[in-house]
Amino acid sequence: MPSTLLNTDKQTNGTILNKAVDINATEVPVQLAVGESIERAVTPNHEPRVFFFDIDNCLYPKDSGIPDLMRAKIEQYFEDVGIKNGDVKSLSYRYYLDYGLAIRGLVIHHPDAKVDGALPLEDLLSENPPLREMIKSMNIEKKWLFTNAGKDHALRVIKILGLEGLFDGLTYCDYTEPNFICKPEAASFHRAMKDAGVVYPSNCFFVDDSAANVDKALDIGWTAVHVADDPVKSPFGHYQITNILELPTVLPEFWDEKSTAAALAGISSPN
Repeated sequence: MPSTLLNTDKQTNGTILNKAVDINATEVPVQLAVGESIERAVTPNHEPRVFFFDIDNCLYPKDSGIPDLMRAKIEQYFEDVGIKNGDVKSLSYRYYLDYGLAIRGLVIHHPDAKVDGALPLEDLLSENPPLREMIKSMNIEKKWLFTNAGKDHALRVIKILGLEGLFDGLTYCDYTEPNFICKPEAASFHRAMKDAGVVYPSNCFFVDDSAANVDKALDIGWTAVHVADDPVKSPFGHYQITNILELPTVLPEFWDEKSTAAALAGISSPN
């Protein structure tokens, strides 16, 4: 699960880590290889806090139409590689359950299939000034994108939403890598921590629309927020919201009152 830096002007001298955090030992730091050094004492109070943002169906609502188009595209891929029409939906769903990402099942078991991820995003999404202001006004050391999508798709969405320049980096899926990892696998969360230069899970904050991803983040020791269809019924994460702009209401330590009010006002205002 590779990563890329997005805002080098903001980037701090994060430590590059080379070993995953033990999910059964919440506050055990990542071990460094012999010869590696840390420029500062790495304790929970002496490393950057990182807020990890999912992208699809999280930074924009599920009713955008993108999930339905993506599902149809995946199903078309299965049909193109010769899978009978009656098996397409069940196979796609099984791959989703097994791997967390239907496309990975496609790539692993049907390597000749082409996955280009082309969607008419510009017709479905638009700039979201309230979201941009909410993220910009966050009082946290690092803001990091963490997605199961490919790099090109992720950056395309961020550009359309008008969120360029707000994030320090991106951890994404490279569909060309054999057996690539993705959420909700624990290894993908460990990789995101490594990419963002954070050692302690207690310094990791996360928002995602997937219950499975939120549940895994919780297991690892992150503070997790579930963007749920029905937050009253959702048992996942520390907090549940219906709209990304509600984040300041559940994690007020990262926003002042003015920024919180502006975010909430943005929920009912058209982009």
